[in-house]
Amino acid sequence: MNDSELLRAIEANVTAALAEDLGPGDPTAALISPERRATARLITREAAILCGQPWFEACFRRLDPDVIFHWRAAEGEALTVGMEVCEIEGKARALLSAERSALNFLQTLSAVATVTRRYVEAVAGTRARIMDTRKTLPGLRVAQKYAVRVGGGVNQRMGLFDGILIKENHIAAAGGIAQVMAAARLAAPGLSIQIEVENLAQLEEALAAGATLVLLDNFRLAALREAVRLAAGRAELEASGGINLSNVRAVAETGVDRISVGSLTKHIQAVDFSLRIPL
Repeated sequence: MNDSELLRAIEANVTAALAEDLGPGDPTAALISPERRATARLITREAAILCGQPWFEACFRRLDPDVIFHWRAAEGEALTVGMEVCEIEGKARALLSAERSALNFLQTLSAVATVTRRYVEAVAGTRARIMDTRKTLPGLRVAQKYAVRVGGGVNQRMGLFDGILIKENHIAAAGGIAQVMAAARLAAPGLSIQIEVENLAQLEEALAAGATLVLLDNFRLAALREAVRLAAGRAELEASGGINLSNVRAVAETGVDRISVGSLTKHIQAVDFSLRIPL
């Protein structure tokens, strides 16, 4: 994704979030004088990787274009428990009305970046790269894939439109691996083509058909090592399925090039942040 795509996503995400939360207005924040200014402090209650600053800031700026942020940590930096992450100065009503939407983005994206960083650190020193999938929260794909990159991971295709992933049903419908690979090359010569295989025999078929990017679905460690031997550098190999923090290092040590982990963006637990306006 490029910068303009990212900016469009932030704009759309923030518009939707504020519309969902504010509706026709915030009668509670209206109890405060429109002229009153305030300072709020953002605190993290757990260790995490900071991610989501652009979304966080955009929520407040939509309601107060003159709001000022004093960040104590940079995007992608490790946070410690109790750390003051940011001080925000602006109109009190804007701080109150945008608070929940801003925190929702920050806690979600920081969670993705934090988990991704753990996987990246777990495979450090191997050739394997940690990659995401399309298993994202509806409407937040760009945001979550951004968070994966902040955490040190690598993005797969954004959607169905920008890459081909041939799975078992595609193979069956086309009549076989050789047939579907030939069809893919003819139909989309400019797109990346990846084929999923479920056993070593299918891997050999895919390699014979000229596959250069192969997804190894739910292979055991011994089979992964044999797949690396069979491919012998002719194709990039990606391990997927049943991978977690307890086994990702062993998977990486088989010699695969890529490891895709759906839980980076699917099984997330929000990071606990607090935004307080001191008395």
